[in-house]
Amino acid sequence: MTVLALELLAVPKAVPEARRAVREHLGVPCPEVQLCVSELLTNVIRHLGEGTPVTLRVTCEGGRTRIAVTDPEPYAWLVVRAAGPDDENGRGLLLLDALAVRWGVEQGPEGKTVWCELPPPSEPAPAPAPTPASIPADLSGRSAASP
Repeated sequence: MTVLALELLAVPKAVPEARRAVREHLGVPCPEVQLCVSELLTNVIRHLGEGTPVTLRVTCEGGRTRIAVTDPEPYAWLVVRAAGPDDENGRGLLLLDALAVRWGVEQGPEGKTVWCELPPPSEPAPAPAPTPASIPADLSGRSAASP
């Protein structure tokens, strides 16, 4: 099991720094994990305010990745809402719900932890066989597959 634990202040510049730390910790690009980290930290900034102290934990075990953000507010409840097409925000938990195998909130005396678990990264899909349209043309303008 690998664990990354970061104590930080929830400020906008911490979001890309946390994504970078997670990418370096995992050793491979994992955009789904980085997106969930961004959304969980951004929710703290938006709903509790800039400068809120948080703990970010990323745990990898059995192929699954668990992301957890703990903040000091024990009474804030998460609400998944439907964002309209012109809304500039309100999709974070919908993204989390779409990517995660499961997610939830744990409340304790020191605050709450919002967490999600992501499935193991899928095997890369095999490259499709080239079609005549994807075969480069030779100097005469005909495709290399043309007679």
